[in-house]
Amino acid sequence: MSAHCCHDKGHELERMALHKDIRRVLIIVMMLNAMMFVLEFGAGLVARSASLMADSVDMLGDALVYAISLYALNRSLRWRAGSALLKGAFILTLGLGVIVEIGIKMFWDVPPASAVMLLFGGMALAANLSCLALLWPYRRHDVNLASTFECSRNDVVANLGVLAAAGLVSMSGSAWPDIVVAAAIAFMFLRSSLRVIADAWPQYRSTLAPAE
Repeated sequence: MSAHCCHDKGHELERMALHKDIRRVLIIVMMLNAMMFVLEFGAGLVARSASLMADSVDMLGDALVYAISLYALNRSLRWRAGSALLKGAFILTLGLGVIVEIGIKMFWDVPPASAVMLLFGGMALAANLSCLALLWPYRRHDVNLASTFECSRNDVVANLGVLAAAGLVSMSGSAWPDIVVAAAIAFMFLRSSLRVIADAWPQYRSTLAPAE
């Protein structure tokens, strides 16, 4: 009996340690994303880059996503599934916002400053690769962290798109590469949001079912 109790206590300590590690990782990636939002959004304004600004808004969204994840971490399955649903809805809203921004940009065909795009796009890529590496061990822990990992993976793809747009803008002298990449980021937002919602909704519904 004593051995059984010690075994259970050992598992409980392992779960507590895991949550402590997850919380530490989420705090780090939240701070990285918040910092990069400020830097990248300011650079997007200076460079007149739709894709850079879209990527920066994604950084802000992720900072809020990580804050929600921290709030839901030690709560019930219903809270965690509901948190993932909220994140999916937030990503969807960001995608629609980027589409509106693209529509405005199409009427003002001014090439952005490609050098600024390269510099801050590269900084954002480095920050997001760091976040992805930190989140990798916990990507299958639960639906809440799976959706968080999804956000960071999308960010890396978006960063690469911004860098590609910067190179094409520099070569062509046109604003269209910037617009196209911003549109691709918006599509990625929409696709990711639907995936997160599709994964979280069955779990959330299962928590609402009356116990038999």
